[in-house]
Amino acid sequence: MTDTLTPVLSDNWDQERSWTLEAYESTGGYGALRTALGMAPDDLISLVKDSGLRGRGGAGFPTGMKWGFIPQDNPKPKYLVVNADESEPGTCKDMPLMMASPHTLVEGVIISAFAIRAEHAFIYVRGEVLHVIRRLQRAVQEAYLAGHIGKDIHGTGYNLEVTVHAGAGAYICGEETALLDSLEGRRGQPRLRPPFPAVAGLYSSPTVINNVESIASVPVIVRNGADWFGSMGTEKSKGMTLYSLSGHVTRPGQYEAPLGITLRQLLEVAGGVREGHELKFWTPGGSSTPILTAAHLDVPLDYEGVGAAGSMLGTKALQIFDETTCVVRATLRWTEFYKHESCGKCTPCREGTWWLVQTLARLEKGQGTEADLEKVLDQCDNILGRSFCALADGAVSPIASSIEYFRDEYVAHLEHGGCPFDPAASTLFATAGASA
Repeated sequence: MTDTLTPVLSDNWDQERSWTLEAYESTGGYGALRTALGMAPDDLISLVKDSGLRGRGGAGFPTGMKWGFIPQDNPKPKYLVVNADESEPGTCKDMPLMMASPHTLVEGVIISAFAIRAEHAFIYVRGEVLHVIRRLQRAVQEAYLAGHIGKDIHGTGYNLEVTVHAGAGAYICGEETALLDSLEGRRGQPRLRPPFPAVAGLYSSPTVINNVESIASVPVIVRNGADWFGSMGTEKSKGMTLYSLSGHVTRPGQYEAPLGITLRQLLEVAGGVREGHELKFWTPGGSSTPILTAAHLDVPLDYEGVGAAGSMLGTKALQIFDETTCVVRATLRWTEFYKHESCGKCTPCREGTWWLVQTLARLEKGQGTEADLEKVLDQCDNILGRSFCALADGAVSPIASSIEYFRDEYVAHLEHGGCPFDPAASTLFATAGASA
């Protein structure tokens, strides 16, 4: 472990007009591109493999390995697609990165496309964030004008076109195959795999799909080397990453730190839980990951550590909730979101999320019996692992984990005939005190 905070991707965010090409190049921007263009594509892939960079979009799959899956003997064109459809509740790292330093991403796109021998790259951005789209479009335009993108880039003979595409605002389009369908002009729905995108992705051609932060990390690896990157983080989860702290924390925001840091350390930097309150529960990777409690403050925030604790690192969206939060209500609100965002393609997700909302709504109102807790857990069990994509799995994760850690609070709702939360006292009634 290195220092508590390691600003790398966020190092230039406080620079004056940091989003401009002039500001980015004044701090060495696009130097890594010139280095990369002098390397063989296979050597670039090996460099990223050696660095240990893992996908920052949630799954944590090794980035260099994903690049290596592209069949170079396939005569079809190769495509690079950047997933900038950031829509996981609590996740807010990619949008600030693209606003503050879009050229960090653009440079990463050019290097990554060169490595996989793609001549067309797409950046799929969530349609609601028009300010981000405009800033990214201008950055791409500046890169074209500077000769970083286009025909015969810097006299190397390499050609690349980059397209910024605005999505239609569906959470499901964060799933990589649904994103591809949307990019092709169809309704965003997940595809059945195999074939995987590396073989038949965009326009049925070999395609690499990576998260914004993953691609934005490539230039610093080229500039500083695999050993430098691997010196941060842990043995299996290497490098630095952006943690998004939100909720009941004194100073919410983005905190760039090595993988393996703990929530306790991050809260110390962020001023702790808001004054006069204490941590009750939190999400390590957004609302689609099983919740954790104050007992997990010292769990290493890397893929292995969080996994061993029974959750997933996901997008590192750390939502902090203090003792004034009703866990049943919070879980119901999350489930309502997943029900609304289900694309409806598969029955377990389409019907399952609807039934989960019905059952949780009754529990939140204090209706039913304790046997209904077993019913909702049975519903979760019948949904988990049975859908086209991970949306349904994400929907059941906070439910099962909230019952595991706060069963007494669910029972208190039934005993009280409704939510035992007392707004006037900003606390829970004594019936729920054991879990609060």
